[in-house]
Amino acid sequence: MDILITGGTGFIGRPLCERLLEQGHRVTVLTRTPGRTPPPGVQYVGRLEDVGPVQAVVNLAGEPLTEGRWTDARKQAFHASRIGTTRALLAWMQALPTPPQVLVSGSAIGYYGPGDATPLDEAASPGHDFAAMLCRQWEAEAFKAEALGIRTCVVRTGIVLDRDGGALARMLPPFRLGLGGPMGDGDQWMSWIHREDLVGLILWLLSNDTARGAYNGTAPAAVTNAEFARTLAKVLGRPAVLTTPAFALKLAFGEMAGLLLTGQNVVPARALADGYVFKHPRLEQALEAILG
Repeated sequence: MDILITGGTGFIGRPLCERLLEQGHRVTVLTRTPGRTPPPGVQYVGRLEDVGPVQAVVNLAGEPLTEGRWTDARKQAFHASRIGTTRALLAWMQALPTPPQVLVSGSAIGYYGPGDATPLDEAASPGHDFAAMLCRQWEAEAFKAEALGIRTCVVRTGIVLDRDGGALARMLPPFRLGLGGPMGDGDQWMSWIHREDLVGLILWLLSNDTARGAYNGTAPAAVTNAEFARTLAKVLGRPAVLTTPAFALKLAFGEMAGLLLTGQNVVPARALADGYVFKHPRLEQALEAILG
């Protein structure tokens, strides 16, 4: 297949491109820096007008939410990079003589809002905070593709783990020094997924003609923040006794600290029911695979 990817140079997009090329697909990446040299087999473009016919679109574009305070300017960037990009994709697909067969679009478990230990599957109600409203608008824009006859899936992604980026890369330095530990009271749930499984889930959604709608991109076994800290420390052979107080996180990050101090116990009910097999279903095994 010819496949267009937005966000193809990012933490998830890079390995996704590699896997698609391994499977014999042709990959075009829409990027803000098309002048860079792409990996072998990948074409970079800076405008949708420069994209040739494609059979599939994977929409992963989105400014990271967890890198600093949420100023008004950053909130506008979050909106533009998600809803604005998706809206532009829809207009482009609508104008094509032959639209793509499938769209797999990003979302996040922030869709559900802050939660407790109650397991949340894809049928759970959405939340009402800023992150939840952002996800709801993002998904609503993506699902407009259904009216064009395009099979559409959205992936509500959890905390993606691998050593070269994302949340784990920021955690590793203090934990390796024995300075890691829970955030706040540590009771908040962390719904995580190994990056290899998230890429595998996206590939599975692209190829599974019966898949459509929302899928939770999380491992089957969420953990509390305290359990995550203990498990990471165990794998690294270090202690995990230092707690980061909630007030310090709020002072440093403002509104964004809510993402660190609250969480959701999200389960990938639809992926499991439809037959997706996770390679890394348990946290300790996943961290051992990542950290060697």
